[in-house]
Parts: sequence; C-alpha cells; structure tokens
Amino acid sequence: MKNLFAVCYECPPEVTPTSIRAGKLLRKLQTQWQITALAKDPSANLGAEAQVNWAQEWYPKLLIDAIDKIRLSKFIPWFIPFWPERTFFWLFPAILRGIKSIAQRECSVILVFMMPYGAGLIGIVLKWLTGIPLVLNFDDSPTCTDMRVSFPSWFHYKMTAWMEDFYIRQSDKVIYVSQWNLERVQSRQPKEHQSKFHLVRFGADEIALFDQQPRETDSFEIVYTGGMTGWFELCPDEEKTSIVKTIYRKWMELGRYRVLEKDIRSSSPFFIGQAVQNLLQNHPDWQGKVRIKIYGNRYPENIVNKVLEHYDLTEIVSVFPPVQHSEAIELISRSDLLFMTLPARLDNSSGGRISAKTYEYLMTNRPILAAIPQGENWNYLEKKPGTWLVSPTDVSGMAKVLEERISAKFAGEENTFDRAQLRPELSYETRAKELDFVLQSAVKEWGSGDEH
Repeated sequence: MKNLFAVCYECPPEVTPTSIRAGKLLRKLQTQWQITALAKDPSANLGAEAQVNWAQEWYPKLLIDAIDKIRLSKFIPWFIPFWPERTFFWLFPAILRGIKSIAQRECSVILVFMMPYGAGLIGIVLKWLTGIPLVLNFDDSPTCTDMRVSFPSWFHYKMTAWMEDFYIRQSDKVIYVSQWNLERVQSRQPKEHQSKFHLVRFGADEIALFDQQPRETDSFEIVYTGGMTGWFELCPDEEKTSIVKTIYRKWMELGRYRVLEKDIRSSSPFFIGQAVQNLLQNHPDWQGKVRIKIYGNRYPENIVNKVLEHYDLTEIVSVFPPVQHSEAIELISRSDLLFMTLPARLDNSSGGRISAKTYEYLMTNRPILAAIPQGENWNYLEKKPGTWLVSPTDVSGMAKVLEERISAKFAGEENTFDRAQLRPELSYETRAKELDFVLQSAVKEWGSGDEH
C-alpha cells in the first residue's frame, strides 16, 4: 500500500466546505493509501487509520489587530502574500513539519487541499525538497469571478492569475470542482501542461437519512445551509452615511481593482423573504406557517437582527450559527424545500462557481429552489428532478415556485422527488475513486519519467 501525504490547512472537525471535502475523501482513500496528513490544529481528526500531524501557525495577532485598529489594514496585502488568508504564517512551520513527516513514511505523492490557496506553496516547496509528485486540489479557481471580484490593486489581480498558473506548472496534477473553471484555466496554459487537469466535484453522503419523510405538520419550512452574505450591504445603520465613515470607505476603496460588479444583496434572505411576504399577502391563512431557516451564519448578530427588523423579516426568517455537518444533513433531509443562492452578476455573464451544497441537496428527495446566475451551477442543476431555477433577484419567480410547493403540501400532495438514480454519481465513494485515479496517475507518470 502506497503512502499519501496530505496538506489540509482546514481539517475536520472544522465545518468549512474544504475541511468537509478533505475529511470525507481522505477517509475513503484509506482503503488504498496509508495517509499522513498535516493540519494547523491539534484537534484535526481523519479517522483512526490516518496519522495526523500538526504545525502551529506563527500568526502575530496583536500586531494585525493593532494595524486594523489604527485603520491601516489597507496596506497589509502589500506585505503579506495571500492576505486575507492566514496561511502565510503557516508556511514555514508546515514545510518543516512536512519534510519530517514525509521522510518518516517515505510517501509516494503529496496532495494539497485548497482553499486557502496559500497552502499550495507548501506543496510546491515540499515537492522541490523531497522530489515526489504533487497533486493540487484547487476546488474553486482563485481567478473565478464568482469567488473574488475585488483586489487590493491591479497588480494583485495580475499576481493572482500568475500564482494560479505557477501552481499548475509546478504541480503534476491539478483538480477543480467546476468544469467551466477547469476549461477556462486550462485554455490559457501551454500545451504540455493541459493534460494535468482533472474534474473531481464535491460529493455527498449516500445514507438512509436522506429518505426520511418531511415533518407531518401544517407548516412549511424552507432551509438554507451555509453562510449567507449581503448583511452589511442591507444594513440600514444611519451611521454609514456619516462624513467620517464615508471618507473611510472611500479610502479603503482607493486603488482597488474590480473585475465584476455583483449584487451582494442577493446572497442573503432579502429577495426570497420578499417572495414569502408577497405570498402571505395573497394567502393570509398561511400567516405564521411559512418559515425560512438559515444555518451557518458567521456575521455579527446585531447586524443580522437590524436587517431582519428593517425589512420586516423577523417573523419569516430565522438565522442560526454554524452546525456540525451531520446535523446540517439531518436538517436538510427533513425540510419542506431547500433554498440556495449565489450573487447576481450585474453584467449577466456566466459564472463558474458551483456550490458544495448542490450535491448534498440533490442527494435528498426534497424540492430545490436555486436562485443563481447562469453558469456552471445552473447548467448542473438544470433538468434534475425536483429542481426550480430562477435568477437571484427574481422575487416573482421565487414566489411562483413557493406557492406551488406550499399549496401542494397543504393539500396533502406528495412533496418529494425520486433522485435515487443520481446517488452513485454524487456519492463520496465515487469522488474518492476519481481522486484515487488522479493520485495513481501522478505516481505512475512520475515513475515513468513523463512529468520530469
């Protein structure tokens, strides 16, 4: 059995999409590989069969907090690569710990899970120092305009594209979760690097829990899992118009380079909340029976409450902090409708991002309302059973779908959809086999001399 060395800056029990993906895949790979992993947290856990080492990041919290307090954080990206990522402060301890770990197990290949993107540099340096092949799992592309539309400067924007290309050319294989992004980045590479690209999408657990029946009540529960944004853009705080705050915002925006304009409000419950409000006006007997529940909020509670109160959404929308992944799965498996949204692109262009929750939602038998722009996510969901697609700001379109599904449930009609035929494709078993193929290919090609 070959040895795999995995770099996981974010690792279970953390609940980010990257840590969940890394944990699921590495546990599945343990039947083909002996796994040594490197994480930043001593509590990292990948199961009994994996050896998990950790390296503490050298993060100067007091210094960073002081810079932020005196309003000079604008200059930090000019001195700290990858900012606002903290991986810069993990590079040296991670590299030192990685060299030792690889030597102890005589590993055959290095696998780096990103985001954050700075972790890729750890893999590249370890490849240079140990002479073993490197597989970089990008997930989403750092140059995907769905992921990042604003940079500290034009120089930082160009450096991000250069970094992605540098990573690709220094690695032996690269992995993306979006076909759209994969092809976009692949097209700008020299011919000799284009064969490195592989698609390994996010996955979902194929377990019996997904077959649970909806709650037998006279209410209708709309569930969204994951952190929404747009709260600050919607916040009605009058202080935002003060002269001091206006000057400060303009100062922070000075010199920034924007590649795309998005309506961040659409990555919030604002528009679907309006859709429910409109429905309740037309169906007063539904008052108090339709609720939107959001699990995964990381924004300040006072900001969230101000927004909900200002737009009269307090009785409709409930917002909860992040929950463990297993709990999130149970919540979506017992919902009446699953909601997802990505920010509207104001130029109506197509986007390459595909949300990780797409696959978990599809693994259930619940109806899905996706308020998303045209692009990879739209294309993947289109024509899937029990899915409805609308633009992120289409209030009337959302209301129409909700009215149909709520009426169906209250009339006692079936509100579930058979997606059993999709489960093998969506499962982490399949994703692990795809990843194993990439890893085995990297080792085989390295051994035959094809990649060096």
